[in-house]
Amino acid sequence: MKALVYHGPGKKSWEEAGRPVLQAPTDAIVKILKTTICGTDLHILKGDVPEVTDGRILGHEGIGIIEATGAAVSNFKKGDRVLISCISSCGKCEYCKTGMYSHCVNGGWILGHLIDGTQAEYVRIPFADNSLYHIPPGSDDEAIVMLSDILPTGFECGVLNGQVKPGDTVAIVGAGPIGLAVLLTARFYTPSHIIMIDIDDNRLGVAKQFGATYCINSRKEDAVKRIFELTGNTGVDVAVEAVGLPVTFELCESIIAPGGRIANVGVHGKPVSLHLEKLWAQNITITTRLVDTVTTPMLLKTVTAGKLEPAKLITHRFRLSDIMNAYETFGNAEREKSLKVILSNE
Repeated sequence: MKALVYHGPGKKSWEEAGRPVLQAPTDAIVKILKTTICGTDLHILKGDVPEVTDGRILGHEGIGIIEATGAAVSNFKKGDRVLISCISSCGKCEYCKTGMYSHCVNGGWILGHLIDGTQAEYVRIPFADNSLYHIPPGSDDEAIVMLSDILPTGFECGVLNGQVKPGDTVAIVGAGPIGLAVLLTARFYTPSHIIMIDIDDNRLGVAKQFGATYCINSRKEDAVKRIFELTGNTGVDVAVEAVGLPVTFELCESIIAPGGRIANVGVHGKPVSLHLEKLWAQNITITTRLVDTVTTPMLLKTVTAGKLEPAKLITHRFRLSDIMNAYETFGNAEREKSLKVILSNE
């Protein structure tokens, strides 16, 4: 089969790879129908995730058709159309029993990280019964792909960890796909204002279309000054970091109101300064999280009911075999005006 293979920082290729086989009775083999590229994949290619080794097939999102199942798999059979979760869960360990699937001692985020991932014609899914979801008939396949990672990540790591509630003023730093997923799902809780901060006018325009109250281009104006103007000099109740850079996390520290919550979503590859000399008496909460995907069933219902429209995040479509060009487009988002890309193996 063909797959997108990582060969060290800055190096990747579309090449022949061994077709996956069942390794455990809880495994399933899935033929990929559609997949996508995540910002985390770009962090891997920058060398920010050193656990990813030369020869690894990247990707942790997608939908497909079951090709084979291990003897212990009871919820799925050959021919079933499935959503692949970015998190693999054994369902039995201490962390899984508390709903912290991201830290499953046997799984967690392993696809495209510690085991071969979904940017390939076929993929092996461990713990299939707990790590796959049936796709309801008549669903929009492209919208369903957004449920593999970005929607539950934005919702769990940003909205739930940020404890967004009615009337809050929320700032989202980063208007990429994850930041926009935070925006879409924050609206469940009717905050009074959602402020989007980015350096890309195109992405800020999309955020405005999706319901942002105010948009700030921090390349063109002083974002901190503008935030305090908009909030009566108090700051925001919730600041969501959705980029993964020191400067964007420190921006969140600068705009948070007393008693506020900073929710980190971004993948950080470098140290960040924590300004306790300013924040020690401010009664703020800082949260970090790797998505657990505990909200995927609920989000799947909202998407299939048409209450949430994540397909609006998709800007470009490619054949899976054209994945190298897809990476070029996704990695140059400002130039290409790209958000999420869809790769089809059909």
